Amino acid sequence: MSTETDHLQLAADFNPATREDWRKLVDGVLKGGPFEKLIAKTYDGLSIEPIYQRAHNASAVPGRPAATPWQIIQRVDHPDAAAANKQALHDLENGANGLTLVFAGANGAYGHGLESTPAALARALDGIYLDAGIGIEFQIGLHSRDIGRHFADLLAARKIAPETVDVRFGLDPIGGSAVRGGNQGTWESTAKVFGEKITSLAKLGFRGPFAAADGRVIHNAGGSEAQELAFVLATAVAYLRALEDAGVALDDARRMIYARMSADADQFMTLAKFRALRRLWAGIEQSCGLAPEPLFVAAETSWRMLTQRDPYVNMLRATIATFAAGLGGANSITVLPHTLALGLPDMLARRIARNTQLILLEESNLEKVSDPAAGSGGIEDLTDHLCEAVWAQFQEIERAGGAFAALEQNIIQKKVATVRAARDANLAKRKEVLTGASEFPNLYEAAASVLEATPVTLPPDGEAKVRFDALAPIRLAQPFETLRDASDEILEKSGARPKVFLANLGSAVDFTARATFAKSFFETGGIEAVDSEGFTDPAVLAAAFKASGASLACLCSSDKVYAAQAEPAAKALHGAGARYIYLAGRPGELETALRAAGVNDFVFAGGNALTMLSEAYNRIG
Repeated sequence: MSTETDHLQLAADFNPATREDWRKLVDGVLKGGPFEKLIAKTYDGLSIEPIYQRAHNASAVPGRPAATPWQIIQRVDHPDAAAANKQALHDLENGANGLTLVFAGANGAYGHGLESTPAALARALDGIYLDAGIGIEFQIGLHSRDIGRHFADLLAARKIAPETVDVRFGLDPIGGSAVRGGNQGTWESTAKVFGEKITSLAKLGFRGPFAAADGRVIHNAGGSEAQELAFVLATAVAYLRALEDAGVALDDARRMIYARMSADADQFMTLAKFRALRRLWAGIEQSCGLAPEPLFVAAETSWRMLTQRDPYVNMLRATIATFAAGLGGANSITVLPHTLALGLPDMLARRIARNTQLILLEESNLEKVSDPAAGSGGIEDLTDHLCEAVWAQFQEIERAGGAFAALEQNIIQKKVATVRAARDANLAKRKEVLTGASEFPNLYEAAASVLEATPVTLPPDGEAKVRFDALAPIRLAQPFETLRDASDEILEKSGARPKVFLANLGSAVDFTARATFAKSFFETGGIEAVDSEGFTDPAVLAAAFKASGASLACLCSSDKVYAAQAEPAAKALHGAGARYIYLAGRPGELETALRAAGVNDFVFAGGNALTMLSEAYNRIG
């Protein structure tokens, strides 16, 4: 039954807003400042506007079949195959519908992983119905390159037809070489073995895909989104050529390859990255004279974004990454447990990783809409410009002779190093924030629980005949965590952490903002901030500093109070034995006078926090 409110339009009494109307309001806030200051830049130099209009005539990017959920993949990486099997069975019984078997020494092992023997493989998969529709993926390395043959033997022993198993073999000689920084042979010899191995598996009846073009190699080394995508494309094309040389028709060869990508907490960039990959791959297929088919894309939440400190924030990061990868069309997603950077995750961490996906699929129903970003002005623009940047870098790699040749010439590594240096600088200045590690630390957090396990001992890799710079994985929070580790060591030895006294001047209204900033700043490096009431008498301030047990001091207040009280306060702190005196905020015209009074340095947003905190430890002694 209709009512009078059925046709009520709440916006009917308002004039439609235009971009020009918005610009007028923005210009009023900027007060003559340049509009360009609102435009952000990515590490690839792409511009991100503060507001976009709807993208008309946009179409969905083909990915997963309509209304089809992605595979919920759980890591199987316990070095004890029996324990790994117990975890895998529990995961499959509680919502996972796929497993990624991570072998010791693989690119994604991160210090853990299964032994690459037939016995360990069989034990890890004991009791698992491999032909029941679950997805199986292998993450392999130099010492586990025969796992495909071992798996085929296991299926034969269990009388399971290979064509009934959904398995991705993860063969990736280029990615493995990139991480190790070398290869045991030339690319020509490696490509020949690679092609023979895949064709032999295909002849057994496996449907594949067999080869992984792994973007995590670039992402975890600190590279940009365009660099990651260009590497994936170049690696996939190299594998296409190797398969064609092995006698495989291109129409079949493309189905033998899949992509593996990192998803991080930059929601819009991750979403655009996954969409861009599909567009770019479709372009390559067309260049090969093929009608485009959706590429299988496996996503893994980012290793480099994980923190050891306040690891529970990793849950939030993983949720955003999973959300973005899922909406970006990923066919499978593996969530790295939030404690992985600390050690082997326990059952609770594994459960949270699994449930992150289950909630997004079964409660939020993210799979119900195909490419929901289609038509979004911001995402469409970012996808378009990302495609352009990727294609330019891909062509540069091709001109160098392909992915392996570009690695030999260190072309890819130099570009990644440039971006990593820029990223490191932003992290050091806390322009790029890692909550719990570089901002909002908790010095009193309880240690998270992880499992105790003895890692698999790997034999030496053997001599590399081809050498180049390695693209080793990193975690962005490591420099700040090193300072926190130093603080823990001091606490263990002396019973107290290094301290800085917050010399608050004036009333709470004057000092609270900068005192809060200074506390977070110093405790990010493990230096405990000793708070205080506001002071107006330098003698009382000096006495409070002496009683605090700190050797460092930081003046905190407003610019107005600094002008009247900072100099006598600094002199009092210096006289009371402060080894080094900071002031929270930029000094402006007062700098010369403040330094003369004893202020040694200034703590402010945009300063190099990492350098200043590292130097503080030297001053503490």
